[in-house]
Amino acid sequence: MTSNSNTTSKLDYSLVFILILLFLASCLAIYSAQASGQYKENFLIKQIVWYVVGSGIITMVMTLDSDQLKKLTWYAYGFGVFLLGFLIVAPASIAPVINGAKNWFVLPGIGSIQPSEFVKIFIILGLSRVVDQHHLKNPVKTLQTDLWLLIKMGIVTMVPLGMIIKQDLGTSLVFLAILLGMIFISGISWKLLVPIFSFGIILIGTIFYFVLWSPDVLEKYLGVGEYQLRRIYSWLDPYSYEGTDAYQLTKSLLAIGSGQTGGKGFGNREVYLPESQTDFIFSVVGEEYGFIGSSVLISLFFLLIYHITKVGMETKNNFYTYICVGVISMITFHVFQNIGMTIGVLPITGIPLPFISYGGSALMGNMMGLGLIFSIRYHYKK
Repeated sequence: MTSNSNTTSKLDYSLVFILILLFLASCLAIYSAQASGQYKENFLIKQIVWYVVGSGIITMVMTLDSDQLKKLTWYAYGFGVFLLGFLIVAPASIAPVINGAKNWFVLPGIGSIQPSEFVKIFIILGLSRVVDQHHLKNPVKTLQTDLWLLIKMGIVTMVPLGMIIKQDLGTSLVFLAILLGMIFISGISWKLLVPIFSFGIILIGTIFYFVLWSPDVLEKYLGVGEYQLRRIYSWLDPYSYEGTDAYQLTKSLLAIGSGQTGGKGFGNREVYLPESQTDFIFSVVGEEYGFIGSSVLISLFFLLIYHITKVGMETKNNFYTYICVGVISMITFHVFQNIGMTIGVLPITGIPLPFISYGGSALMGNMMGLGLIFSIRYHYKK
């Protein structure tokens, strides 16, 4: 749907307000986190710069209407797949191995760029295009058409997923979360989904069994590394690995627990937690602002997700609705996984807290996702 005289064209001021609140929360948390003195860099200034750049990305994406987004979808998706493929073969001078993974391009004057953060958005566009086009071509649903749709959605997701799954398990899980959310909204019959998901649950349970009782089987047949197994063991019994793999988790639990109800106050951190400006930023919030401050931040994410849900329900453009579901799936999984790992409910996967954690690539990807929502509100007809 293109913009015309019957289209309600306006800026989504509610979303702008939510984004400003997230920006302020990020600045406060990063300012406190960098006070630990682990690095000499000023992460706060860099985060502000990335937010400014991200605002420019939102502005550019917002100008694109539905037809333009559909035309650009496969070009963007292909570009993302190309970047992931090039990352695999790129020389160490521009794609070094960092912390045992080759996930970043290091560019002079710019810094580290993680292409998989942008591919998340390209997958959302690709899946939205596939589902929308499929229903236009197949107005009458059958199990055969539903199966074909499921296969196409799987291909769109699995191509980039296969390129990063061994290097970045956290991002791989985000890809799957997006796919799962899109499957639920795609209209595929439950007669097809129930046996597939049942098999998936049984498979996960079987893998978990081997992790606990026969890890050598996973190492031999699935190529699971010892360090990946240690992450699971350190999650299940963190205090037995307190000095090694579970160091950050035990410190995170101590920081959040010591914050109690009201927190210790801004700048009054006592627990040293490495890399707290990135994946463990929620631990800083929990220690300084306690249960009350943490609840306020979580409520802010609920407000963001509610607003995107409202946008998706109001638009009469199915392509837009699918995009909203993809963005919701991405943000929800990020929030759930990140907070879950900082409090020991879920394993540590290295997934940042959206819009709060320091990181240019992650923030750019999330801002691009919000740019799609701004575009929907700017161009759609109620």
